[in-house]
This record gives sequence, structure tokens and C-alpha cells, in this order.
Amino acid sequence: MVRIRRACATLALVGATVGVAAVPAGAAPVDTPRSTTQATTCPTGWGSLAKTGAASAVASLTNVRTGRHTCFDRMVVDVPGAGSGVGYTVQYVERLYQDGSGRHIPVAGGAVLEVRVTAPAYDPETGAATYPGRVSRPLPGVDLTGYRTFRDTRFAGSFEGDTQIGLGVRARLPFRVQQLDDRVVVDVAHSWTATG
Repeated sequence: MVRIRRACATLALVGATVGVAAVPAGAAPVDTPRSTTQATTCPTGWGSLAKTGAASAVASLTNVRTGRHTCFDRMVVDVPGAGSGVGYTVQYVERLYQDGSGRHIPVAGGAVLEVRVTAPAYDPETGAATYPGRVSRPLPGVDLTGYRTFRDTRFAGSFEGDTQIGLGVRARLPFRVQQLDDRVVVDVAHSWTATG
């Protein structure tokens, strides 16, 4: 019995020594580099022509937010309580003009997307603002630092139940618009190619 224990202990000690000897002292794990040329396949076929969605919300716009993605930059217009009834018109324009007054609102970038949502930025019953945007100013809480496509945002106000926003982009690029529950989503591609 003692011989068997000694034999097992000796085998364990030899195995540990061989395992340590196989790795040189100070060796670090090998970091396999990822391919820097590997491209992401991006959605295609969006185009740059005007896009519209019919519907008329009875709810008010409360927030506008943005996000960065591999293939596109995204703007989301939140209209809580509207369900899928948020209508929109999104199109490239030469210059952004405020509804009602016709006042020109400068928007920085190589191209300007006018985002019009059929929801007021105020409570229709009381007239109280539901969104803190100020006409001709950047959208509150939106920081475009580090975005590949978005360059500027401007609030153009609400007029007769529609809210108007100017979105400055790097160039006239393809975009899509999605009408989802309680929001309208505008995605602008980083390029015309199918890779990110």
C-alpha cells in the first residue's frame, strides 16, 4: 500500500514538473489578433428619396435621442401613447425652413434631412410644452461627438400638430425610416456601400 502511494505521489510530481517546464518562465498568453480588414455586411437598398408614413398621433412628442451603430447613425423620436399611429415625412432639403413663419434655420453638414413627425411637442389641451426643444437650437440632450454620419441637429418647432427637426449629415446618404410603437426611427447609413 505504501508503494502505491509513493508511486502515485511520484507520478503527480513528475507530471507537474513536466507541465511547468513546457512553458517558459515569464511567458504571456498569446493574443490572437483580429482581422482589421474583416467588414460587416450592412443593410442596403434604402435610397435617399423622401419617405412617408401615414397616421396621426393623438399623443405628444416627449423626447428625441440618437445612437451610433456599426453601419448607420440613428435618431429616435419618442411619442409615448401613440402606438403605431405616428406619421412622418423624412426628406433631404436644400435648406430647412420653419413651418408657419418660413424662417430659415441653418443646419450644419454636407446635407440636411428634414424630419417631420405628426405629433406636437406640446399638450394640445393645455398648450404646455412636452419637449424642451427651442427653435433654431440643437436638440437638448443630444451629443453627436464621435458620430460617423450625423453632424448637427436643430429643433424647428411644432406647427398645427406637426413637429419639425433638422438633421445635418455628412453627405446625402441612404436612409430608412421605421414606424414602431410609440416612436419613429430614422437610420442614416455611413456610406453607399454594403460594408461598415
